[in-house]
Amino acid sequence: MADKTSSADRATSQGRVSRSRITEGLPYPLGANWDGLGVNFALFSANATKVELCLFDDDGKTEIERIELPEYTDEIWHGYLPDARPGTIYGYRVHGPYEPKAGHRFNPNKLLIDPYAKALVGSITWNPALFGYQMETGDDTTFDERDSAPFTRRSRVIDPAFTWGRDRKPHVPWEKTIFYETHVKGFTKMHPAVPEKLRGTYAGLGTPAVLDYIKSLGVTSVELLPVHAFVQDDYLQEKDLVNYWGYNTISFFTPARRYAAVPDFAFSEFKEMVARMHGAGLEVILDVVYNHTAEGNEKGPTLSYKGVDNASYYRLMPKEPRYYINDTGTGNTFNLSNPRVLQLVTDSLRYWATEMRVDGFRFDLATILGREPHGFDEGGGFLDTCRQDPVLNSVKLIAEPWDCGPGGYQVGGFPPGWAEWNDRFRDDVRGFWRGDESLLPSLASRITGSADKFNKRGRKPWASVNFLTAHDGFTLNDTVSYNEKHNLANGEDGRDGHSHNLSNNYGVEGPTDDPAIRAVRLRQMRNMLATLFLSRGTPMLLAGDEFARSQGGNNNAYCQDNEISWLDWGAIGPEEQDLAEFTQRLTLLREALPILTRGRFLTGAFDEDLGVKDVTWLRPDGAEMSDENWSQGDARSLAVLLDGRAQASGIHRRGGDATLLILYNAYHDLVSFTLPGSVGGVAWTRLLDTNLPDSQEVVSVPIGARYEVTGRSMLMFVLKPEESEGEIASDMERSYQHVMQAFERANVNSVRFEGSDG
Repeated sequence: MADKTSSADRATSQGRVSRSRITEGLPYPLGANWDGLGVNFALFSANATKVELCLFDDDGKTEIERIELPEYTDEIWHGYLPDARPGTIYGYRVHGPYEPKAGHRFNPNKLLIDPYAKALVGSITWNPALFGYQMETGDDTTFDERDSAPFTRRSRVIDPAFTWGRDRKPHVPWEKTIFYETHVKGFTKMHPAVPEKLRGTYAGLGTPAVLDYIKSLGVTSVELLPVHAFVQDDYLQEKDLVNYWGYNTISFFTPARRYAAVPDFAFSEFKEMVARMHGAGLEVILDVVYNHTAEGNEKGPTLSYKGVDNASYYRLMPKEPRYYINDTGTGNTFNLSNPRVLQLVTDSLRYWATEMRVDGFRFDLATILGREPHGFDEGGGFLDTCRQDPVLNSVKLIAEPWDCGPGGYQVGGFPPGWAEWNDRFRDDVRGFWRGDESLLPSLASRITGSADKFNKRGRKPWASVNFLTAHDGFTLNDTVSYNEKHNLANGEDGRDGHSHNLSNNYGVEGPTDDPAIRAVRLRQMRNMLATLFLSRGTPMLLAGDEFARSQGGNNNAYCQDNEISWLDWGAIGPEEQDLAEFTQRLTLLREALPILTRGRFLTGAFDEDLGVKDVTWLRPDGAEMSDENWSQGDARSLAVLLDGRAQASGIHRRGGDATLLILYNAYHDLVSFTLPGSVGGVAWTRLLDTNLPDSQEVVSVPIGARYEVTGRSMLMFVLKPEESEGEIASDMERSYQHVMQAFERANVNSVRFEGSDG
């Protein structure tokens, strides 16, 4: 089907199109870029026949001119407009064949967002004119002539200048990294120490009270849910709900205006937030969505990529290109096999890493980014590009290693240089503390870095991003308070959200005043938090879990931009404060215990040179675990001996690290453990007991003694070495003293709620 006559063509005949002021310009860089004298416009489209640049008045409402881009070089349409300036509001109308059955959906009646836009103005108002076909018919092969401009967003030229001052990226080493996942709006929307006009904004997240609190927890890297400009789904708006999480991107270079105190300056406000976080020593990690866009499938709207070059930007069914490959579950899949689409994604990443100075990226449904037409390939174009790119290989790259496509589960399958969310850690730790059977072998693997998944090709334990909860699913408090999901507020009759939560309400569904139930819930939360922070791998904490935030049992709060999702700082009482301070104690102890963060996987193999094992697995009676013990389905207790001397070889210190003993008891009842002997030690000093979270007492237990461990409890001891002769203490003794100093600090520090000095 040929390009159809349209309102855009009629506008040409009315004399609204001008070429007099525009020159050829350059095909690079892509997007609208101001050079101090004018603006160069460049747009990729391999299949278009003509591209018009549409200019708008200062309020962005009235289209004042259309200018045909005069040149086409290497599939790039380009032109230079000398009288354009920062603030110029524009869009594109792209001409070409409207042949859905051949994969082409050009329609110049639809005003298109520049794929490289750095700022957007206006909002999307859902109207049939947004669709390239006559939406009312339900037939996507029809052609719609209505102008979409009154209902869609426009792009805006920016001046990227920003005074960064002395800003420096923190460059936190991977082995020291602790992620803190949160939402820009939800974190501060109800924060009493944030000025009301700044709540829910980038500026609010950069206020001193907020930064003091985050820093006091001991985390290093703030991971933000999507901040790229995204679209509010029409079906949610019809139900008076919103896309709160933001996994519906429409512009990969644009910070979302909705999170800016002054929307027209979102890009500079975002930069200021980054600078303030860096000033506090915190990294900024962005959750990014490059696997799909907000344009949906063949029945979706034409907002940008679909109208620029549908056949290039999206993966289409090979034999029926009218339809989209839907490996994302959202209607479409971005086509990173196309070099120009791959360039767009990598250009976007470099832009955020350099111009916006973020420190890393967590990739939503990252398996799709590594999937070529033949399937997932760790040597695929995108993954190879990241590995060799001098900018991208120097920032943190974290994969969500699954999607709903073929071969979609790839935990441990990403190449060196990548870290991955490890859902096996989440499930095995939850199941173990719930009391599920046959989980001792899995627990042993998870707490030592999941070597079964990651110990290959020189990858390190930090590649396993260990987490208990994330934005998607139950919070930690809800994991111990609900047996079932409670998602009725989402308007889908409770059908949405997964049902495999590995949760337990311990007697009552939801909140309760029963002191016994509350006590066991708090202890279980402490058990899981302690397991998280005292395991090898990179911990990730969901914001609010440290003070037992609840979503009322909603495990899919993607559409809840309200008190369900916002952190309720006013609900923090003594129990919640205690849990936050317990979390802080864990981060302080982790920092003081390098044996937990060394770049080696623990194997349990005997080191002939040192005469020790790096890890020894023990039964409660002090004997080593046998194959029969590991296969005992009802076994729910375990002792782990981490010998610090095993770290003495190579580049590490001669004497090694402090030696640790960690006891896990998921039985409901008390278990008596024999504390083993260890060369060079005289006693075990208790650092942590989840049954006695507030204990500041230094408890020393002789080697070989029996220690009664309360049901559903976890303990950690450090080996107290023999006193050294002479003036210079042994390395073992210095390590021990370092740990004890951290223990003392943990007992006097407190979390800085509301920016207080407490």
